[in-house]
Amino acid sequence: MTNYHIAQINIARMVAPIDSEEMSGFVERLDEINALADVAEGFVWRLQTEEGDATDIRIFDDEMVIVNMSVWQSLDAFHHYTYKTVHSELIKGRKNWFQKMTVPHMAIWYIPSPEEAQTKLELINEHGATPMAFTFANSFTLDQWLSIDEE
Repeated sequence: MTNYHIAQINIARMVAPIDSEEMSGFVERLDEINALADVAEGFVWRLQTEEGDATDIRIFDDEMVIVNMSVWQSLDAFHHYTYKTVHSELIKGRKNWFQKMTVPHMAIWYIPSPEEAQTKLELINEHGATPMAFTFANSFTLDQWLSIDEE
């Protein structure tokens, strides 16, 4: 069986700007919570700037919406970190810092693990560059990759 990791994104709309007194309780815990994730069993990667967090990254037009993304070896590992560590304290306190979302605020999906990615090298070895796996010398666009699903 092929192994997969999971990726997640969650967003939150702040009650006030990130540098405000209202957000200070959240901001003061960021380094602690991010460091906890970095050493958590099953952790692979998290979105961050040079400052070590993602609070300055904006992907929505709304400047009050912050984003968190991470990759985990399994759904169980991510669930454990989220609800069975001190991270859960931030979830319990979220009403102090974030507005209730009226749209979905979280998505989780499966992505290939490094073992699955090994098959990409094998694809190139067997078939040359294709939209499924390519090189700088023989690259394909995202549209070409997406069109594979339509065939």
